[in-house]
Amino acid sequence: MKNLGQMMKQVQEMQTKMQDMQAGLADAELHGASGGGLVSVVLNGHGEARRVSVDPSLCKEDERQVLEDLLVAAFNDARAKVDAYAKEKTQEIMGGIELPPGMNLPFG
Repeated sequence: MKNLGQMMKQVQEMQTKMQDMQAGLADAELHGASGGGLVSVVLNGHGEARRVSVDPSLCKEDERQVLEDLLVAAFNDARAKVDAYAKEKTQEIMGGIELPPGMNLPFG
């Protein structure tokens, strides 16, 4: 039973670390860019947009479609970085512990 007590302690520690990580995601800033940096998007660790920056050279009426496409690409780039960041932080906390199939972290 000694192992069970130790395992429960580790689970509690992991839960605390996961809560801290979730809180830290709100403060994280991940940058995505497209068009060679002409458009950039900043998201927090929850995938919420913080800032969008558009180079003035793109603000021409006939460039509207290009601008819209670049905004989508920049957002997707930032979102992929958010997902990778959250996965990396989760793996750091988990320390190699395997979860049952279908169980994903972080929990909502």
